[in-house]
Amino acid sequence: MSRNLILPFFAIPPREYDQQYFANLTRSFATYMEQQQNPGLERATNITLTDLKTTDFGLEPGTLFQQNGFVKVALANAPHPSGVGTTAGVGAVTVVIT
Repeated sequence: MSRNLILPFFAIPPREYDQQYFANLTRSFATYMEQQQNPGLERATNITLTDLKTTDFGLEPGTLFQQNGFVKVALANAPHPSGVGTTAGVGAVTVVIT
């Protein structure tokens, strides 16, 4: 992780229940969760992506996947079907060999 996060302080718990301690603990966890959910800025010189999905099925928008050797971004309004195929039949054919 390249972000420089200031992690919240988690104090050693007291022997007896302390309302102030519990309030501080809850506030620390809330701060930690907010930091984890904030994507922040990223910059990299080299990146290796392994085990990318090959379709965007079930991925949240913004997730990277690869299809036919190209890295793509899953979008909510633009699906990337992995393949399109159809089968149809009309009428019947009779073959007579004499």
